[in-house]
Amino acid sequence: MPVILSQIKDSIGVITLNRPEAANALSQVLLRELREQLERWTDHPEIRVLLITGAGEKVFCAGADLKERAQMSEEEVPKAVDQIRSTVQAVYDFPKPVICAVNGAAIGGGLELALACDLRIASENATFSLAETGLGIIPGAGGTQRLPRIIGVHKAKEMIFTGRRLSAQEALHERLLLRVTYRKELLDVGLDLAYEISTKGPLANRWAKHAINKGIESSLEEGLTIEEDAYGQIIATEDRLEGLKAFKEKRSPVFKGR
Repeated sequence: MPVILSQIKDSIGVITLNRPEAANALSQVLLRELREQLERWTDHPEIRVLLITGAGEKVFCAGADLKERAQMSEEEVPKAVDQIRSTVQAVYDFPKPVICAVNGAAIGGGLELALACDLRIASENATFSLAETGLGIIPGAGGTQRLPRIIGVHKAKEMIFTGRRLSAQEALHERLLLRVTYRKELLDVGLDLAYEISTKGPLANRWAKHAINKGIESSLEEGLTIEEDAYGQIIATEDRLEGLKAFKEKRSPVFKGR
């Protein structure tokens, strides 16, 4: 059985973590296949938005495969952690908007994977935790950096120090999530959001994401320069001219990503 399911729905690339019997844990094989799929779709002309979810109804992703980890030597563990870290970073660096549809518990590396996505929605039964300190380690795939940037330092420290889980409603309150929906409606809600995004200029969204992600890591002055440079990438595009023409003609634009 494949550990990653991938399909294209109109202009939406959908990736499903497919190890429900193992809580969709991030095995080395799953991580490798996820990374390869991201690479295949990076410049895919048809795909404008990526949606990531998990198989099953209880767990989105339980993080690292601890059974696999227990069989590793001390020399192998850092390489395994780096594989998770680099794959999560590849999700963050994916040039098109990425939506995470969290269908259940997002634990440890599973939450770090969700944090690397641009937008997060969840089913009402979803929970969120970074439980690494209970194992005598710390989050190693961006959790100590991305979580405080999203929900604030104070709350992030509480979650990491205690390993406490947030419910879906708590995560929504803390602005970790964009919205919460019924489990049976989660994928449809995610696809609706993805379709809405896909109707906008794909190059515009690509450069807007670049400006936001790079700018947030910089000073305001540096960020404004990044935005200026990103805007300059759009000026000579056919999509910009199409947007102006469609506005003048009072119709919806037809963007081609050129």
